[in-house]
Amino acid sequence: MVIITLFFSVSSLFANSEERVITILQTSDLHGRIYAYDYATDSVDNDAGLAKIATLIVEERGKYPDAILIDGGDIIQDNSASLFHNLPVHPMIEALNDLDYDVWVLGNHEFNFGLDILEKNIKGFNGVVLSTNIYKEGTDERYIDPYAIFDVNGIKVAIIGMIPPLVPIWEASNPSHFENLEFRSVVEETKKALDELEGKYDVLIGAYHIGANGETGYEGVREIANAFPQFDAIFAGHEHATTNEVVNGVRIIEPGKYGWALAEVQVKLDKEDEKWVVKEVTSENIETSSVKEDPEILEKYKFVHETSLEDANKVVGKITADFIESPDYITGEDAITTMPTAQIEDNAVIDLINEVQKYYAAADVSSAALFNFGSNLKEGDFKKKDVAFIYKYDNTLMGVNITGENLLKYMEWSANYYNTCKDGDITISFNPNVRGYNYDMFSGMTYEIDLSEPSGSRIKNVLIDGKPLDKDAVYKLSLNNYRFGTLKSLGLINDEDKYYDSYEEFQDGGRVRDLIIKYTQEVKNGVLEPSVDNNWKIVGIDLDSPYKEEVFELVREGVIKIPTSEDGRTLNVESLNIYELIDEGIIDAKDTSKIFENYLLKVA
Repeated sequence: MVIITLFFSVSSLFANSEERVITILQTSDLHGRIYAYDYATDSVDNDAGLAKIATLIVEERGKYPDAILIDGGDIIQDNSASLFHNLPVHPMIEALNDLDYDVWVLGNHEFNFGLDILEKNIKGFNGVVLSTNIYKEGTDERYIDPYAIFDVNGIKVAIIGMIPPLVPIWEASNPSHFENLEFRSVVEETKKALDELEGKYDVLIGAYHIGANGETGYEGVREIANAFPQFDAIFAGHEHATTNEVVNGVRIIEPGKYGWALAEVQVKLDKEDEKWVVKEVTSENIETSSVKEDPEILEKYKFVHETSLEDANKVVGKITADFIESPDYITGEDAITTMPTAQIEDNAVIDLINEVQKYYAAADVSSAALFNFGSNLKEGDFKKKDVAFIYKYDNTLMGVNITGENLLKYMEWSANYYNTCKDGDITISFNPNVRGYNYDMFSGMTYEIDLSEPSGSRIKNVLIDGKPLDKDAVYKLSLNNYRFGTLKSLGLINDEDKYYDSYEEFQDGGRVRDLIIKYTQEVKNGVLEPSVDNNWKIVGIDLDSPYKEEVFELVREGVIKIPTSEDGRTLNVESLNIYELIDEGIIDAKDTSKIFENYLLKVA
């Protein structure tokens, strides 16, 4: 096993003392952002981009010249990054080199475009590329270095890299993207790496492209911290969360997405009996919102910005009217601050995506998720950036044969996105353990989602071509390649069920975003009209409380706050309940109100 050992010049800080401070800096989930700009919305994003991060890096290295600098992965995908995959080295990787990054930990999105693109960027990165749980298939030989040991003025700092092991599921429709590679257990590979590193370090750092919370199939870094308290700190990623906490004595920090912050960990050590002993670990997310962009980075990568802007503003058609009139369910505003209408009601955006998918895959039914809760198409020119706004990922389209029985299981799996309603609920809420991108809406059928029922028993009255769903029949289903992998992992389909692959037909032009443009121009003659077939609805909850508008107005005024998930990624994780609002004194129940009568019965 090759161990990368790097040596740093002695810092003046603590140079003549038996006390030392080791500084480690990290970014993660930059997703193609150099400038503080979002090309999908054609707007400035004040807390994003490597150019802002660069300013902070210069400042921190001015104070701590020996600081180790890590990127936690997911760097060459999103925000028009795919426009530059033809270059010898991607501009994002080149920018890491400009800033003297020491470590790049691979993220799952690094595998979206094939091994040729990934490996030329691995080769082009000047530092060490890490992931301890990727192996060459059928061997005990790792694909890249599992860890590195940095010698910082006599203090040995070990850094272990890790990637979610679900890449073969997420890339299941394109097995060439991980050809001859295996992705192994997070816990087992952590233990193996620690065994290999035993006695070789003074400071132990995890650099995991994994969030504080795991997903089905692997553990999050909180579980890693509980299982392996010998870590001094773990840098997290993938979850796009802003985390800074201590679990089982281990510092855990994640700097959010796109360059929201530069994560900094400082480890203070003392010399005891000729050994370095960790005495204190502190951590901070240094935010970028008020930071100025580095002028040298802006100048060097101006071509990236200008090329991306030009591409984003290419007109591909016309939109006759807004697709969603009130994106936020309570405020009606474009920005989603309470709950997204598009996750509660059928809408023209998801119907368009499913319409396109059904057309090219020649499917009976289709499924799609909204990756952006504020997804909308506005009246006027239809531009490429609008497509990226409603469909942010580089997914391709698949067509699969699926039995009616398994289709129903898939629909139930998706409906787990909602919480079961209870008496007095006046809003629908979302399961905090299910990401919005894992909630699919279906077309080519009519159905109901009964939220009075527990998860697994919610899908009711499914009709396909006006006939009840036949569990023994086989239906043609269109879905993206990511969901293809999900259904395989759930045991609902297998490789032999695939009958269509848009990448095989159109190559790079087979991505769902490109198919939306192709459909607009060739099928719709360049004109998109919003159309909603209202083929599904939520039942089992009374959304017509006489107090509904009063409660909503209190939300608009800020008196009532919509609960969010612990990590801040999921809005609306608990329904507003009229009885609870009365108990809290927020709502004054009237004696003549039916609600008050029910309330008295409830508390009697």
